[in-house]
Amino acid sequence: MKKKSLKSAGMLLAVVTSLTMVLSGCGSKNNNNNGAASPSASAPASESASPSASPSDSGTGTTIDAKGMKIGMATDTGGVNDKSFNQQAWEALQKVANDTGAEAKYLESKKDSDYQPNLNSFVKNGYTLTWGIGFLFADAMKTIAEQNPDAKLALIDSSVDAPNVESVLFKENEGSYLVGIVAGLTTKTNKIGFVGGMELPVIKKFEVGFKAGVAAVNPNATVTSNYVGDFSKPDLGKLAAATLYDGGADIIFHAAGGSGNGVFTEAKDRLKSGNKVWVIGVDKDQSLEFGNEITLTSMMKKVDEAVTKVTLDTLSGNFKGGTVELGLKEGGVGLPVENPNVPKDVLDKVEEYKQKIISGEITVPTE
Repeated sequence: MKKKSLKSAGMLLAVVTSLTMVLSGCGSKNNNNNGAASPSASAPASESASPSASPSDSGTGTTIDAKGMKIGMATDTGGVNDKSFNQQAWEALQKVANDTGAEAKYLESKKDSDYQPNLNSFVKNGYTLTWGIGFLFADAMKTIAEQNPDAKLALIDSSVDAPNVESVLFKENEGSYLVGIVAGLTTKTNKIGFVGGMELPVIKKFEVGFKAGVAAVNPNATVTSNYVGDFSKPDLGKLAAATLYDGGADIIFHAAGGSGNGVFTEAKDRLKSGNKVWVIGVDKDQSLEFGNEITLTSMMKKVDEAVTKVTLDTLSGNFKGGTVELGLKEGGVGLPVENPNVPKDVLDKVEEYKQKIISGEITVPTE
């Protein structure tokens, strides 16, 4: 799920500024040793490193010279090229590495049992910061944090109560509520689908928020959910989408990581045969990958911005630890800036509901 590269240092400035106030109070500092050793060759998954670069203005207002520092990132089973949040995180780390002179490397987890060894590989080799990307890393992260109290660790989508872990959560239900409004006001069949990766609490937040948004503007519409049980199987995502489209759905929202790529494939196949259907993307603006012909909009989850901010803090010696949760108020979730397929009156309605959520007038359910 479970994500456009940051193109310039100017964009990175906007990224860092947008989340500085939110992430600056995550917790107390925890000073650890900075190492630069590479993961061992026996790591149980594929790996890749970004090239080091000369340090430059990182967007924080000062030049960070992070030569000799290394950032490690372990993906979940969706892989680094999931077109979703693993990819977002890696692109962000590559940008940080290019701007600061640090080295960034990832390890792909092929199965659940890879999570702990992959994290451990970075930690034991003295990496400055080690990321775990995804809810499923929670147990492994807790174990590694307890065994290595001097290591700096960071986690997306789950919270670990340890002083040496900085956890970033998102209010996926709030962003999903907004794309639910788009779907509810766009559907012509009043049948809408949701494809989930695995029935985890974080994915249920997508589903529940989406259904609430649809119901708020179109009580006659029904939302049917289909979970594929995996985040790395596009063929299963395609099959799930085919079932929903065959049942009359004209819009599907997916929160399925790499499996969700199959939803787009199914929509493209149907478009070729003259059957126009829509997909709502997740985590990043997926129209950039799959095209505006089938992408109605996307529920943006700004993993890249959070990863950038926490990493720059760490490279600057300001690792904090603790947990932060980012929603509409904090700018952590929402729709893309450009929505060419969504009429203005629908976008106006989205903005209306967004402000009601931010003000507290509407509380979006989580389960």
